[in-house]
Amino acid sequence: QVQLVESGGGLVQPGGSLRLSCAASGIAFSIYTAGWYRQAPGKQRDLVAAITSGGMTNSAESVKGRFTISRDNAKKTVYLQMNSLRPEDTAVYYCNVRTPARTYWGQGTQVTVSS
Repeated sequence: QVQLVESGGGLVQPGGSLRLSCAASGIAFSIYTAGWYRQAPGKQRDLVAAITSGGMTNSAESVKGRFTISRDNAKKTVYLQMNSLRPEDTAVYYCNVRTPARTYWGQGTQVTVSS
């Protein structure tokens, strides 16, 4: 059974930092692309950043220069380092792993940026 478990969300002031983690189990994590998405209330779920099995990354324009995605295949974990956080970054953040058969999602972790 595949499981993705996110952690690291919380409340942070504008300009602050958070590091999200997503631990995978039951899947050959190292050979698949992993990513982070976010969904604010009343909005669609959008890509934040993704990283391929080879370590190539892409990210949304709104987070470039502030957020960094990385992975540790030995730990089957994907990370999202978020710096210079803004109120508009407030959302539920979800990790996913894409396989040829389907995409797996975590349960989400809330990030709130507010003073």
